[in-house]
Amino acid sequence: MDGATATVHGECAPGFEPVREAFEENFRERGELGAAFTAIRHGEVVVDLWGGWSGPDRAAAWRPDTLANVWSTTKGMTAICAHRLADAGELDVDAPVAKYWPEFAAAGKSEVPVRWLLTHRSGVPGIGLDRPVAVEELYDWDLMTSLFAAQEPLYEPGSAGGYHALAYGWLVGEVVRRIAGQGIREFFAEQVAGPLGADFSIGLAADDDLGRCATLVDPVMTEEMANALATAFAAAGPVAQAALTNPRLAGHHANEPAFRRAVMPALNGHGTARAIATIYHGLVDGTLLSPSALARARESQGKEIDAVLGLPNEWGLGFYLGSDARGFGPNPTAFGHDGLGGSTGAADPENGLAFGYTLNQLGPLIRDDPRKMALVQALYTCVESRHT
Repeated sequence: MDGATATVHGECAPGFEPVREAFEENFRERGELGAAFTAIRHGEVVVDLWGGWSGPDRAAAWRPDTLANVWSTTKGMTAICAHRLADAGELDVDAPVAKYWPEFAAAGKSEVPVRWLLTHRSGVPGIGLDRPVAVEELYDWDLMTSLFAAQEPLYEPGSAGGYHALAYGWLVGEVVRRIAGQGIREFFAEQVAGPLGADFSIGLAADDDLGRCATLVDPVMTEEMANALATAFAAAGPVAQAALTNPRLAGHHANEPAFRRAVMPALNGHGTARAIATIYHGLVDGTLLSPSALARARESQGKEIDAVLGLPNEWGLGFYLGSDARGFGPNPTAFGHDGLGGSTGAADPENGLAFGYTLNQLGPLIRDDPRKMALVQALYTCVESRHT
């Protein structure tokens, strides 16, 4: 793509102009196609940018209300739902999952606590390879939750974190559904997005929104990168294969209307960058969670090497912590969640800051895409220069 022809719209508050420069540079130098980035500090929108195109044909411009599927950035939204219930005293994160979802007790999982779902330690990061799952089956909530309820742990629960790439949404989402008496899409709309006026949904609830969706484009990979990825998948053990390849999804799957309409709370949230920033700022300012609930949500569960991804992690309860990688800026206790290919949502309560990033040209990384990191680094350069 000729990034020089991409038009960037929106505003930055005085002192935040370097973020616009980084955003424009993403188009010129880092292969951006269409994207948006919003940052809110102490209740003020200090950055609100969008630009490029909503699809690879470059026929339509990215607009302020363009929706993007944000893959695992959705997991943070699902975690917020669980924490809302915990804050209300309806969910005990240290109680067995089976207290709320009795069928989950099958196959030796009766003592697995909800905490281990939120921290990817349940032992069921996916469905075992002896039961192949088709992409279309992911759209059937009752089928998927029944498969996870019956699944025998693939490793000893609690012994290690293994990224629940797809599983997270049905596991946490079914607990929310059992307690709230409504699906997580409806709960999220009523309890999180609706009160904040945030344009984000877990799966599209209205067909009218299909026309606002950006078309996702699979990562541009060199032959060397593609071969390395194929080799890594081939060498992965059964736990990683169950988590990542049963079924194996690609970015373009998210363009299918059935995918967009389904309720898959780990991977098909659709929203704008402003909506993501608004929701995370609702954590910063106390609108969504009490101080004690927020402290619980971002309490470190320890550092580890993930058994599925092989990456160093430091989890809170459902959120990545900034930790040593500083993926959400210099504050190691800032928290959030990235999505496959580059999107993100995060909060930094100590700096009164929240931000969201959406895009359609996916990168090859699970987290900390170079475009996201350029924006985060520019943002914090501005924050630190203001000393407020």
